[in-house]
Amino acid sequence: MDVLSETLSIHKTNSEEIDYLYKYYRGKQPILQREKKIRPEINNKIVENHAFEIVEFKKGYVFGEPIQYVRRGETAEENKIPILNEYMLMVDKAYKDKELAEWFYICGTAYRMVLPSLEEYADAPFETDVLDPRYTFVVYNNGFGKKPLMGVKYIETTEGKMLYSIYTSNTYFEVLQDKEFKIVKQEPHVLRYIPIIEYPANASRLGAFEVVLPLLDAINNTGSNRQDGVDQFIQSFMKFINCDIDEETFLALKELGALKVKSDSNNPADVDVISQELDQSQTQITKDDIYRAILIICGMPDRHQNARSTSDTGTAVYYRDGWTAAEARAKDIELIFKKAERQFLRIVLRILKDTVGIDIKLNEIDIKFTRNKIDSLLVKTQGLQNMLEAGIHPKIAIAVCNLFSDPEQVYLDSQEYLEKWKNAEATVTPGNNKPNPQDGDVA
Repeated sequence: MDVLSETLSIHKTNSEEIDYLYKYYRGKQPILQREKKIRPEINNKIVENHAFEIVEFKKGYVFGEPIQYVRRGETAEENKIPILNEYMLMVDKAYKDKELAEWFYICGTAYRMVLPSLEEYADAPFETDVLDPRYTFVVYNNGFGKKPLMGVKYIETTEGKMLYSIYTSNTYFEVLQDKEFKIVKQEPHVLRYIPIIEYPANASRLGAFEVVLPLLDAINNTGSNRQDGVDQFIQSFMKFINCDIDEETFLALKELGALKVKSDSNNPADVDVISQELDQSQTQITKDDIYRAILIICGMPDRHQNARSTSDTGTAVYYRDGWTAAEARAKDIELIFKKAERQFLRIVLRILKDTVGIDIKLNEIDIKFTRNKIDSLLVKTQGLQNMLEAGIHPKIAIAVCNLFSDPEQVYLDSQEYLEKWKNAEATVTPGNNKPNPQDGDVA
């Protein structure tokens, strides 16, 4: 109870920041509270939601294809990994991965929970859920390894009390908070792990657009002021020199569009419009510069600002427009994601072993991200053929060439067609990467 009380105060601060970023992502941004002291009747509040653009691009780029599990090493049985993938399909893991990615790209962290299925005829022996990070946290040890000590998720009851569900590695608690904390339920569990797993986006728990919030606000401010300038030009004031106009005459001027005034040589009269148009081209240059800075900092490709005609093609365009930076950020996310995913798999494999008798070791599974399946298709297929001709095992070659979303299933479906490469493998001689036709029929 002491640990829960202490960590709740820290979580409250995190929760408020997460809620701010979530609302920002949905379009509730500071520009909507803008106040204008000069000509307050012209006060445009324009939200250009680039935060949404950043999150959706990164989520689609990294998690556009389902994450697959493939066999790692030769010790694993070939038929077990496809079964694991089938179970993940049944629990809609691909959709939940996207939901998970949306949270950690927004606020820098996300949480997944996995428990044994309670349904008698469930499609899978386990079920998973993505938890709201505003109401979830994990407590870690400050010592070596920073191991998780307990996972907490909570809700507010209809009576206005807080109910906390707390998991340690071997016990489940329910704690009710009214005026003080009170344990209302306590029971052991056999998972041996905390079923709430944190998926941080990075070590600092920074969201994808959190570091560019001032720049995003600047774009909103520029766009709003720009529209204000247009409105103020259209609704310009009129000036009257050496002529007295009452309200009735002025209203007649607005209705008829013309006005008659008296003038003499000593006091010449003049009626004119006070107008100063905003320089739209300079404003656009400023806005483009801010937007490019956002793309560079967030590691996103420049897809439409560099609308220029060049002779660059293929890989040159890929490097020029920032797609290599996007790929580097994606690979960075993969490493962090895989660390948390292995903790998730430890619990899933434990459940599979205890419920349906499928025994898969964690070191037998490799986590595979797939994207850009048709990019440089000719190069990838040529690479696959070269690896097969060199005697590389077809399973390894199919996984490395990055052509397929599920290389394990492709290998299983293609085994009868890959027999010729097994024959060719046996006829490769040292120093020669091609089969020797004299050693047998290796068409």
